[in-house]
Amino acid sequence: MNTSIISSQQNQQQKAIGDAYLKFQLEPQTTAVLSMEYAQEVVVVPFGRITPIPRMSSYIRGLLNRRNKLLWVIDIAQMLGLQPIDANVQQYNIAIIRVGQIPLGLMVREVKGVTRFTRDSIQSPLGTIVANMTPYLQGCILQQMEILLVLDPEAIVNSPSLQTI
Repeated sequence: MNTSIISSQQNQQQKAIGDAYLKFQLEPQTTAVLSMEYAQEVVVVPFGRITPIPRMSSYIRGLLNRRNKLLWVIDIAQMLGLQPIDANVQQYNIAIIRVGQIPLGLMVREVKGVTRFTRDSIQSPLGTIVANMTPYLQGCILQQMEILLVLDPEAIVNSPSLQTI
């Protein structure tokens, strides 16, 4: 049995399906995705595990100690100008991303799993999405009943407002 042929066929099938993206809810009507190449893990943490830091932007929720390393946690919806996540919930859903050597926790309402689509299905967000969001987007994907925001993790991590942390 030639395993290289089987492996090649599996790679072709995967490419036909598309690249993997982590899908999550920012607001009840707003769904976003980000490439799995940046996603490290998704965790659910109790309210008290995030340590707030005074005098920071309101969307910078604080620090999380994860595996003996500190990482900043931001409310990504609020950063994009959407409705913030209620600060009084019992637990938070956090998608931990890594851009180069920089980890960052993205607080989201709900993680919806992993979805796949091809990069050529990403369209320009101009004219479809509010202008203040576009610096943090690679684009959007128009699906049957929803528009998926395709987040740009590098733009988020390198945001001028996060350079002070």
